Amino acid sequence: MPVQYVLGEWDFQDLTLKMRPPVFIPRPETEDLVSLVLEEESRKCEKISGLCFPVPVPHPVILEIGCGSGAIALSLLCKLPQSRIIAVDKEKAAVDLTRENAHRLQLQERIHILHHDVSYSSAKQLLLWGPIDFIVSNPPYVFHEDMASLDAEILRYEDLDALDGGDDGMRVIKTILALAPSLLKDSGSAFLEVDPRHPNMVENWLQAHPNLRLGLRAIHKDFCGKSRFLHIQKQSR
Repeated sequence: MPVQYVLGEWDFQDLTLKMRPPVFIPRPETEDLVSLVLEEESRKCEKISGLCFPVPVPHPVILEIGCGSGAIALSLLCKLPQSRIIAVDKEKAAVDLTRENAHRLQLQERIHILHHDVSYSSAKQLLLWGPIDFIVSNPPYVFHEDMASLDAEILRYEDLDALDGGDDGMRVIKTILALAPSLLKDSGSAFLEVDPRHPNMVENWLQAHPNLRLGLRAIHKDFCGKSRFLHIQKQSR
């Protein structure tokens, strides 16, 4: 059994979170996904502060698709005290664990947790606080043919639906990208963790769907030097 489940808790960013099977265990590299969102929000705030006229303090609305234990969403709430987050997962065990961790950290007032399987028709349920500043997700992205080669402990204990991204690893990624234009503010961003083979595949898919008005703005590497994170931005009208 993974040590995180044996201990019943694990650290992510600066938080200690409850862990229990079969909810997906957050990996160390996913901390970089949180950092990318924080850097982009900081960049936006610097841009606003450089204006010659007063503007309201930003209160970013963030959507996390596939919240698992709540690691990403709760880290962002801690680092961005003005933010509010909608956290979604199709597995009730994950929703319950995110809710438990939010209460333990006393962050429950700024997070709305939904038990929902995101689909192409999900926009209405996800816009309860209006247009979104950031979508963030560590979606299932393992190519189905690679699932059998995962570590035996993962296959035995963790939720495989949180890992299996279908034949091309992009089943959920495509859903997120198709939904993004109806969820994001103009110039809003989506940050995704992906397989190193995905950046070119995602870029080609976006080019084949110009009506979405989404552009691949940046590809970031993980600490092993592999292309792991995508910054996708909605283009202004």
